[in-house]
Amino acid sequence: MTNHRRDTAGDPDRPADARDTPPTISVVIPVRDDADGLRRCLRALAAQTLAPLEIVVVDNGSSDDSAAVARAAGARVVTEDEEGIPAASARGFDEARGDIVARLDADCVPPVEWIAGVARAFRERPGLVAVTGDARFSDGPRLLRRPLAVVYLGAYALFSAPALGHPPLFGSNCAVRREAWLAVRDEVHRHDLLVHDDLDLSVHLGALPAAAHGARGRWRRPGIRLDRRIGMGISMRPFADPRAFLLRVRRGVHSLTVHGGQELPRPLLPRTPEPRSPRPPGP
Repeated sequence: MTNHRRDTAGDPDRPADARDTPPTISVVIPVRDDADGLRRCLRALAAQTLAPLEIVVVDNGSSDDSAAVARAAGARVVTEDEEGIPAASARGFDEARGDIVARLDADCVPPVEWIAGVARAFRERPGLVAVTGDARFSDGPRLLRRPLAVVYLGAYALFSAPALGHPPLFGSNCAVRREAWLAVRDEVHRHDLLVHDDLDLSVHLGALPAAAHGARGRWRRPGIRLDRRIGMGISMRPFADPRAFLLRVRRGVHSLTVHGGQELPRPLLPRTPEPRSPRPPGP
């Protein structure tokens, strides 16, 4: 894999050609018993127009040959014994060495320019803390893949953005500056099985001063953005079981309420106007 030089965009002390180099990007993939999906995902990552610094596969107690598939593809495999995506994803972020940590799921199929798109987003906006992208279903009825993905991601954003004040990170297609992860790694709820790790991370990153840098008013956090140019193929498998879908909804609610009023910035909710003192009666 290509080891790019460290990103120096926005650093006036570096020469111009250094500022034009892409950041180093680590790719993190949590997996549990999904060797076939992981094989497709790694095959797509091998075809990227911009190679990552590394691919970190976090084996979360797989009983199949997921770890062997990862090693055969040249990925670095780390083991997380604590069950659950929050613990496995956090372990992957901890292990990543790149300037940017990009995350997707084992059943995702990234387009060939996915990593290049992530690099472009951070180069275009040196103050960017995190970016999340678009998605479409890569399996299921062909005519429904795009519209169902629009409904799914639209509902996710409509549910969470008013509480966050910025687009929610979508765990199947997101990237975070490593220094931002290091600032929140001890705060994320990695030991809570009911938490959606992407939504939980969204809350904590949104509380960083860097996320609000350059904001106009209190309703935006420019450091966390949605870039629809960064696409991703995702699977419909998690939605095949209605009970599993209802559990996802329950976890989404829990992922916000677990933080309480002190952690959630809630910038999209207008301030309650303070009562004015009554004017003294005129003469």
